[in-house]
Amino acid sequence: MKNIFDWIKEINSKKSPASSFTDKDWELFNSYMIHRFMSQNTDYIEVVNHVQEFPPQEKIMIYNVYKEFIPKNNKWNKYIKSSIKKRNIILIDNLRDHFKCSSREVNEYLTLLDTTEINRILTDRGLDKKEIKTILK
Repeated sequence: MKNIFDWIKEINSKKSPASSFTDKDWELFNSYMIHRFMSQNTDYIEVVNHVQEFPPQEKIMIYNVYKEFIPKNNKWNKYIKSSIKKRNIILIDNLRDHFKCSSREVNEYLTLLDTTEINRILTDRGLDKKEIKTILK
């Protein structure tokens, strides 16, 4: 085994017996990441929810359950990415310095502030219009 993707391939298509892997192979088995990748296929959600109840140290049990319940296929499950847009770090830093608070609080403030108010704060902090425009993109 080289990486987590080899384990996913084993579960999805090769289906080798658990006894065929060495201790070094089992060290590369990361239960959390296996659950995460397997959950990307909506057809497997129920199986993943069940298997996640096992302790992460029970790697062989987790592998065997996935191996038995996941049908043999060569289909690649596209990794689902977050659709939440991250805020500009420079904007967060400027507002954090302005309000003298944490980044988490600034993210809450951003839901309340309109663009005009943010422009005013950034202008007061000495940024020019070009910088403000790039920060607010």
